[in-house]
Amino acid sequence: MGVLIVTGTSTDVGKTVVTAALAAAARAAGRSVAVCKPAQTGVRPGEPGDLAEIRRLGGVTRTLELARYPDPLAPDTAARRCGSPLLTLAETAAGVESLADADLTLVEGAGGLLVRMGDFTILDLAQKINAPVLVVAAAGLGTLNHSELTTRALSAAGVPCAGLVIGSWPATPDLASDCNRADLPAVTGVDLVGSIPQGAGRWTPERFADAAPSWFTPDWTVRHLMV
Repeated sequence: MGVLIVTGTSTDVGKTVVTAALAAAARAAGRSVAVCKPAQTGVRPGEPGDLAEIRRLGGVTRTLELARYPDPLAPDTAARRCGSPLLTLAETAAGVESLADADLTLVEGAGGLLVRMGDFTILDLAQKINAPVLVVAAAGLGTLNHSELTTRALSAAGVPCAGLVIGSWPATPDLASDCNRADLPAVTGVDLVGSIPQGAGRWTPERFADAAPSWFTPDWTVRHLMV
């Protein structure tokens, strides 16, 4: 089993759509894919969450959600507010391991790298299961600082960064976005390995699946999705 963790530089940068695109690209290459979302917030029982969107767009049938909290907050805060026990690092690692029969397991975090999932962060999980982390970044102003902070934290912890992906590339990019395509790898020392067209999450599953493999650089896809 290969494991790839997907985190963001912040919330609402496109992690779910990127995860769906990774799943679609891997499936297009004939790989079996499972997806784990350790903690889902802002969604009530019975309502569709991020995994429902990943199943719809990415065609994944094997998914695992370990905890769900109704308030749209960091998972540890949301858990305390509704009186639920905190998610633990041990049970999350065991959940990822339960998907080991898939060729590729994708793990989508919540918010950014250091958001508290329970008694741990996504950085802690990456260290625990020895998995690389793909960082989803915004396109526009502010992303250089957020991206460098995230990649520096990974480097300091000895966790491999699998690359940077722009989670929503605008149809008409502004000056900052155009400059950031060159500046992101320059300031972080991490390759920009893909970008997702703005609004792709609203596409039909068929159109999404057909296009997804083209959103990532081919050599990166071979190294990280064909494991």
